[in-house]
Amino acid sequence: MDLLAAIKERAKAEKKHIVLPEGTEPRTLKAAECIVKEKFATITLLGDSEAVKKAAAAVGADLKGVNIVDPVKSPDFESFSESYFKMRESKGMTREKAAETLKDPLYFGVMMVYAGQCHGMVAGAENATGNVLRPALQILRTKPGISSVSGAFLMISDNKQLGENGVSVFADCAVNPTLTAEQMAEVAFCSAETARELGGIAEPRVAMLSFSTKGSASHEAVDKVVEAVKIAQERYPDLLIDGELQMDAATVESVGQSKSPGSKVAGRANVFIFPSLEAGNITYKAVQRFAGAEAIGPILQGMAKPVNDLSRGCSIEDVVNTVALVCCQ
Repeated sequence: MDLLAAIKERAKAEKKHIVLPEGTEPRTLKAAECIVKEKFATITLLGDSEAVKKAAAAVGADLKGVNIVDPVKSPDFESFSESYFKMRESKGMTREKAAETLKDPLYFGVMMVYAGQCHGMVAGAENATGNVLRPALQILRTKPGISSVSGAFLMISDNKQLGENGVSVFADCAVNPTLTAEQMAEVAFCSAETARELGGIAEPRVAMLSFSTKGSASHEAVDKVVEAVKIAQERYPDLLIDGELQMDAATVESVGQSKSPGSKVAGRANVFIFPSLEAGNITYKAVQRFAGAEAIGPILQGMAKPVNDLSRGCSIEDVVNTVALVCCQ
């Protein structure tokens, strides 16, 4: 069974409730139909009921078994607005502005997750990442001990010698343009969790990547990675982590043992932490396009409850797969 099939089987066993706030978006509508037919999640679409049904009819989406909630007409609208007002009162929020904000399905959807009505949210087919993250960070916030959200990809390669039987985790490839040493350490910890929860990797081995391996180059960018490794080792003593490592030292055992003798990670890494968004984003796309690897994500890490962002260029299958991932987070 391939990884995605295994994730869907796990999701089917869990049968979580996921909210999709972009209720009139064509790919989202078709995905909702697929998910309900595959029976691995309960789905709620947000939007004006008639508009949602009209949009579904236009693309031939059968919404039998899909819940439709109009935020403004919902019996929860007033209580959600009041809760949001109290959360943000110290930031200058008023009750009037809170009510206006909760008309936005992205905010209403996050409030459904916050209130426990849904287990997670997936959006981004027609909204930028910032619009998806903003309500999630304001309402759900990050997990205890985690200061920022990061974006990981599950990378699946036909080369079973790479990662863990061809499966690796790359991060941060989607959120933070620059990372501090402390944030890199947090991303390492969160990515190891993602490897276990979603990648089926029992023993995450984390490589902190750089253009240097164990002092082969001297630069402040290298110093940051060295500091990140030190922080991670102190804060997460059970985490298998090494760095700074170049990509070949992290992936090729002979190179890894030559450059970092005795390392439990070098040459055997299955989780790869990049020192910047620039490096991470370029690399995952290069591996995807040049090597033909499958990239699943971005998976948002560090949220107190799962919210995941889609690319605006996503396919129906991307929406379906992302919902399955959220069910397992």
